[in-house]
Amino acid sequence: MSTVTLTGKSKSTENPVPLKGTIRVPASKSHSIRALLIASLAEGSSRIRSPLYSEDSLSCLEACRTLGARIEDRDDGWEILSPIPRNQRGEVQINVGNSGTSLYLLTAIAATLGSKVSFDGDEQIRSRSAENLLNALKDLGATVTSSPRGCAPYSVQGPLTGGETSISCPTSQYLSALLLAAPLLPSNEDEAVIRVPLLMEQPYAEMTLKWMKERGILWNQEGMKEFRIRGGQSYSPFDAPIAADFSSATFFFCAAAISGSPLTLEGLDMNDSQGDKAVLSYLETMGCVIEHREEGIRISPGNLSAAVLDLNDTPDALPAMAVTACYAEGETRIVNVPQARMKETDRIAVMTAELKKMGADIEETPDGIIIRGSALKGASLHGHGDHRVVMALALASLGALGDTVIDTAESVNITYPGFFEQLKQLKEEAK
Repeated sequence: MSTVTLTGKSKSTENPVPLKGTIRVPASKSHSIRALLIASLAEGSSRIRSPLYSEDSLSCLEACRTLGARIEDRDDGWEILSPIPRNQRGEVQINVGNSGTSLYLLTAIAATLGSKVSFDGDEQIRSRSAENLLNALKDLGATVTSSPRGCAPYSVQGPLTGGETSISCPTSQYLSALLLAAPLLPSNEDEAVIRVPLLMEQPYAEMTLKWMKERGILWNQEGMKEFRIRGGQSYSPFDAPIAADFSSATFFFCAAAISGSPLTLEGLDMNDSQGDKAVLSYLETMGCVIEHREEGIRISPGNLSAAVLDLNDTPDALPAMAVTACYAEGETRIVNVPQARMKETDRIAVMTAELKKMGADIEETPDGIIIRGSALKGASLHGHGDHRVVMALALASLGALGDTVIDTAESVNITYPGFFEQLKQLKEEAK
């Protein structure tokens, strides 16, 4: 378990650690994993250019290979030469590491195969229930063996035969999983009807639908409440780059706001389907100035003021926005994001506990956090092995008095292997 020590503002000044420069954030994890899975289902070869190289995406890559897809590493990404065979038999063991996205999406895809596929992961994965998804797959014909709570390890065996199911989705990944798998029902006489009485994180489900549409999949839907998808369809191969990640960019947008330092981030596309681009609107509401320039998105901080932030569509932004709110004047309320308790950690409880160690005036609510602007001090903090918690606490150190030590710092490799190097680069350029 590695630790990182970060120096905050000195005792002789009230100014936070300054930053300066331009950075390029890594590729989107959400896009990279969807691209890998669809390419591994498509008939024909596909190229995925400039994907995210991180523990999560590589866990998905190895899982696709284990299921039988032939994938080669190239200088600019991956080439998928042949898809996962559909008629395989026997038993396959998949370990997704820490990747919840890979776990849920692959679970539904595995239910379209002939093999019995068993899933496992690390300690955090074993605490995250897939019960709603597994029940829906049983409704659609799959055979499932699991614990009563539906936590890994569990196994799934197809084929799916279609039918109707109703699934509440406190994580959109349940719905994305079913949407990706349903077109692979054995024939176009088979149909999956998916009713969704509850859907959180809607932009991520919309991202999945966009990928499906671009790959030639057809379906009917009534809003985001009901989907009817015929089987017997196939995904078309593709050659495409992966867009930069707004979820990762969130940390440097917030770093700019906290440090009082203008920063430029390259490679981001506001027309992309990623929901976390809404973070820019949150920061504008709190007083930052956002400029969309030819070279990238430039964020210039202002005097941060409190706001009410509904993060239902963007739960991954909670850790960084909670830290930013500590440096805003007044009372910020983060609301309508109960699913943040279901991530790698209970991020509502974890961020509240760790920021309290730094002196934050903060309290958790059932579905969010209340934060009152207050001076922070350096402290020894537990990163809980959660990449977004570790990165958010690193941001908190920028304006904190004294040194901050964060354990489980290696967890940033799950989605952002170069995070600390880029943060150091921005500090060095400001000297």
